[in-house]
Amino acid sequence: MSPSFPGQRRAPARGKRAFAATWWGQAWVTALEDSTLDSGRLSRGRTYARKGMVGPVTIAPGQVEAAVQGSASRPYRSAIHLPILTDAQWDTLLDAIAARAGHLAALLDGEMPADLVDDAHQASVPLLPQPTELDPECSCPDWGYPCKHATALCYAIASTIDDDPFVLFALRGRGREAVFAQLRARRTAGRAADTPHAPAGIPAASAYAAWTALAEHTPTLPDLPQPSPYAAALPVAPPPGSGLATTDLEHLMTDAATRAARILGGDTTGLHLTQEQDVVRIAASAPGPEWFYNLIWSTGTKPTVLARLARAWRHGGPTGITVAEKPHTPDPMMMTIARATLTTALTEMTNAPVPFMVWRNRLTLADHGIQLRLGPDTRWYPYLRDDHGEWWPAAPADTDPVTALTTVWRPAGA
Repeated sequence: MSPSFPGQRRAPARGKRAFAATWWGQAWVTALEDSTLDSGRLSRGRTYARKGMVGPVTIAPGQVEAAVQGSASRPYRSAIHLPILTDAQWDTLLDAIAARAGHLAALLDGEMPADLVDDAHQASVPLLPQPTELDPECSCPDWGYPCKHATALCYAIASTIDDDPFVLFALRGRGREAVFAQLRARRTAGRAADTPHAPAGIPAASAYAAWTALAEHTPTLPDLPQPSPYAAALPVAPPPGSGLATTDLEHLMTDAATRAARILGGDTTGLHLTQEQDVVRIAASAPGPEWFYNLIWSTGTKPTVLARLARAWRHGGPTGITVAEKPHTPDPMMMTIARATLTTALTEMTNAPVPFMVWRNRLTLADHGIQLRLGPDTRWYPYLRDDHGEWWPAAPADTDPVTALTTVWRPAGA
């Protein structure tokens, strides 16, 4: 099914370049404007786009389509066609992305890497459109090429390309999920080719049964010593050509030993993690940028999302992730008591009433960029708003909302 992007999409009101804020969005607009010498139709198309006369946009391999309202009572059906890449060109493009983890990280973060486009162009893979490639189509009687309706559609889609560079991939023939699947297949195939055949093992249940039978004839083991911090070191280097790195294996050994020590100490919270939660747990352990990018690559998670969840894990473990992702409706009495307690504390702190908003399990002090979230464990998790309006976990949770607030409190204007 083709993805649909809801309209009416209004572009900024002034200037030709106002339709796109990024360099790749502006490249789309430039390709349109360089494809014709008819400045009048370009001007009319910009006006139509600014007025929101372009309806919901449908993107499919090789084309973008929408209904565009003109002077007639019924809208016209307009489309812009773009050649899709051949399989050989896709192989070249995917190889270029796979060669550098930073390429995929940038794409997941909503950015088009300029050096990726340059490398692809030098290999005769046109990811960004060329003026001669845009092929307009419209049901209107206008003989212009492009007509003002197709022009309006082309301007209107520029902001969508701004927001999601994978739109360009979809227009070239393969969408986000297909690109991810093929990149993962490349990575898996590469590892399999570099890794020698491993000896076949036995089912875990059989191993446990054998150990149990042996334990019946083994003297009772002494109590285990108190676990201590563990630092792993490989006794020998991995075999050449195995595709395994010493530092990676040592990190995994340290991680496994640390988790085992926690379990011995009675902390069993890590035994029932989902795969997504375990990815966040690993990212929260600060394994380094290469591991972080590999986690992004393997899961398709946006870098900012994984970074936010990793911070939530550091402040609250699995519950911290739940608080970050899933608002819930708590006991109204708890929210009422917390609201009254905070009102009293804030009045004492500022000598004036401080307004805050209440929504489900969240209390927000908009003027101070602070939010408190009540978790399912009845603890309050403090959040701070960044310059982009996004909320980030900011400190460990506390059962007292006032204590949670004071850990991140900053006077207005500070």
